[in-house]
Amino acid sequence: MSRTRLARLMEEGAVRINGVVANNPKAKVDEGDLVEIVLAAASESHILPQEIALDVVYEDDALIVINKPAGMVVHPAPGTPDNTLVNALMHHCGASLSGVGGVARPGIVHRIDKDTSGLLVVAKSDVAHHGLAAQFEKHSVERHYRALVYGVPDASDPRLRGTKGVSFEPGGVMKIQTQLARHKHDRQRQAVFFEGGRHAVTRARVVEAYGRPESLALVDCWLETGRTHQIRVHMAHAGHGLVGDPVYGGRRKLSEKAFGAGVVAAVKGFERQALHAASLGFEHPVSGEILRFESRLPQDMLDVLTALSGE
Repeated sequence: MSRTRLARLMEEGAVRINGVVANNPKAKVDEGDLVEIVLAAASESHILPQEIALDVVYEDDALIVINKPAGMVVHPAPGTPDNTLVNALMHHCGASLSGVGGVARPGIVHRIDKDTSGLLVVAKSDVAHHGLAAQFEKHSVERHYRALVYGVPDASDPRLRGTKGVSFEPGGVMKIQTQLARHKHDRQRQAVFFEGGRHAVTRARVVEAYGRPESLALVDCWLETGRTHQIRVHMAHAGHGLVGDPVYGGRRKLSEKAFGAGVVAAVKGFERQALHAASLGFEHPVSGEILRFESRLPQDMLDVLTALSGE
């Protein structure tokens, strides 16, 4: 259990030392003292179970790995009270949820945006939740994304060399290191800062470039940190916004001479950010086993890439 929950239990009188209620978290204990904690059954969550199909990649008593489709919100929030991943998990897991934080619900350790597809892991117990959260905090979780971006990141590009926060590492790996915080004028957006905000590091490597001249690229992005909209904001900061991103990517005009009318129409018609959480790796919080999962690109991204490849 978390220290926060234990402190709350003490406040509620659920902890006794040698038979006496102990509600002071700083109370001293001596060798031989008997400490008893009375746990009530996990309370029911206010989130309603909903029978929604899930693509389950892996599941055991501690956690579940889901391949989330684009368009699904992870957690209920104002404006999206239901039909979320958590609603679906409440139905799918049922009695197997052991009560995260004292409430029978799945524990969301990390999120991916509504219109981003791909892998995420969800805890089914307090032990799993805190074990996974510790790994995310240490940045030891492996997370790779595939993104289709405008332009082709290149270490020889003088514009990129002059962009603050952007550098290149061996192997043509672009490193973007900035602070991220809410946009000063649009609270729904994140923005790059170099003072204040939260430290954020993204690395990216070109997998394949498209066009003649090359003006689109499939990029492998991996996270050292995991901030809201991090890849989308960082790639836009580097001048390589994501195709279809209505907030950060923009709608750039592509040359029909470079791609052909069909390809230009396919890219223009892509209606979400072209971003997919393609791989996820972590240490199982209970068994210690190293787990790694991969997810193929969803059909909408495959269709665009097929058009770009001329297949």
